Amino acid sequence: MAPGQEPSMGQPTGQEAGERAYAAMIARTRALVPRLRERAARTEELRHLPTETEKDLHDAGLFRMLQPKRIGGAELDYVALVDCAELLGMADASVAWNLANLASHHWMLGMFAQKAQDLVWDHDPDALIASSFIFPAGRATRVEGGYRLHGSWPFSSGVASCEWNMLASVVYSDDEADGIEYRIFLLPRGDYKVLDTWNVAGLRGTGSCDVEVRDAFVADYMTVAVGDLAGGPTPGSRVNPNPLYSLPVFSLFPYVLSGVALGNAQVCLDDYAEVARHRISTYNRAKLSDFQSTQIKIAEASAKIDAARLIMRSACANAMEDARRGRIPDMATKTRYRRDGAFSVNLCTDAVSMLFAASGARGLFTTGVLQRQFRDAHAINSHLAFNFDAAGTNYGRVALGLPSENLTL
Repeated sequence: MAPGQEPSMGQPTGQEAGERAYAAMIARTRALVPRLRERAARTEELRHLPTETEKDLHDAGLFRMLQPKRIGGAELDYVALVDCAELLGMADASVAWNLANLASHHWMLGMFAQKAQDLVWDHDPDALIASSFIFPAGRATRVEGGYRLHGSWPFSSGVASCEWNMLASVVYSDDEADGIEYRIFLLPRGDYKVLDTWNVAGLRGTGSCDVEVRDAFVADYMTVAVGDLAGGPTPGSRVNPNPLYSLPVFSLFPYVLSGVALGNAQVCLDDYAEVARHRISTYNRAKLSDFQSTQIKIAEASAKIDAARLIMRSACANAMEDARRGRIPDMATKTRYRRDGAFSVNLCTDAVSMLFAASGARGLFTTGVLQRQFRDAHAINSHLAFNFDAAGTNYGRVALGLPSENLTL
């Protein structure tokens, strides 16, 4: 549009266009829920996402919700991860978990050097990237032009579907004065081996297998230092100037996956309320909806879930606003993001556990969904990002004037 030219009718610009794109993505996500819920049992049996589910997610553009627009991505605000994962979590927590994980890696790749972005996206803008951000699992050493990487990483969700993997490692130096560095390495499928280790009780359909690397060379431009992801300009900022790509990655790490817990808890509540409306007690033939205990359980669970949603979405919105204003959050804010991410997911887990207990023997049948919702809730909560003891301790340290113990912040 030429300077001073009025926008034509029917061609939204700026904020309105962004809102329409966001609403369209949410609508496409919601449309998938019924069919994904029907496939949930099969997804558990497979221990990874069915091919048709991956196709549905690709066709809806969900994997690319945070990918830069210059590549054809949607470049939505960070809160899209929470909102879309919540909706998919109401169908199948495993699908929501993998979607949020893999979509977030397009966002992170946007912070790497342009050469790394081009290597992946010029070949295939739909390419999926797995990860494992367990730094002590790897050992890297500096060599000419890059690094030598060695290690074995657990919990690489969706890895069977991916052509690339972001693996976190500690970089060691021969010079003790240099200390150690935390760095993320981007490797093609041929440089790592997938080990079929995912036999678990919850999130069974995520295929979060181990990966193994034996002395691989990783070029310097295919890596990024954790210190460059702490907020503010990144190696990718020149080509991706949107504030989305200047967010503090590991401070906001819980919100990549927190929406999964939210959706799982919300559908558990919805299912419980639907059963309670019609179910008659086995022992005295009274309607469950008439029991005060049933009414209180619904009130308490819904309050926990609603509070969790407010916490998650507020954290994402506040972080985006800071990024737009060019503000890098201080350590107190970063540890608060981690605290609130863990706390909000714990609220969701509490709600599911309470509803499971209130459902009696009905929840034990493997033919029902409640037992899976319970297993998935506790599997989600087992992620380190949602360990409130760890997040709370670090927040308390900083609040008391002590240094943060989380080296990724």
